[in-house]
Amino acid sequence: MNLSKQEDKQLVALYINGNEKAFEALLNRHKNKIYNYIFMKIRDEALSQDIFQETFIKVIKTLKKGAYNEEGKFLPWAMRIAHNLMIDHFRKSNKVRMISESSSRSEDYTIFDLLELKDNNVEDDIVHNELVTQMIGLIDFLPESQREILNMRIFKEMSFKDIAEKEGVSINTALGRMRYALINIRKLIEKHDLLTPLSQ
Repeated sequence: MNLSKQEDKQLVALYINGNEKAFEALLNRHKNKIYNYIFMKIRDEALSQDIFQETFIKVIKTLKKGAYNEEGKFLPWAMRIAHNLMIDHFRKSNKVRMISESSSRSEDYTIFDLLELKDNNVEDDIVHNELVTQMIGLIDFLPESQREILNMRIFKEMSFKDIAEKEGVSINTALGRMRYALINIRKLIEKHDLLTPLSQ
């Protein structure tokens, strides 16, 4: 059986029935999106790794107990677990962080909107998590130069000055690439109708 071609719900069922490789396939399929989702909120690599590992420990325990009932929507369910673990962490440390990714126009511009760690309706969170995941996925469709600048700016928190130096280009060129990347992201969002769920 080629596990990579199985749907998530099939892999979950196989794992519950004792197929350890099925969970490995699930992990490989979703680990980057879930880790990026965590890191995008926390901005701390070591802590992100810890919460990522805690997430999958909890996923495994829940599946083994037979308590999974998300009707095959494995990714938003796993991201909800990660979300709750982050909330727990920030409650314990008594702090909440919000993220703002800048564009060429303003240091306050947010490409993914402000992602706040707060208690939302579960359905709202699942929809929001799906949108964030899809937006992260859209970055892969950008030209390499635009993809790189978004990764450096959003995930590595590099300044445009540092990006320009690393890429060997002027700050204006770095700003231009960011501007075009954001324009292309917006076009992809419209093309894939990603904002529709929020307006329902």
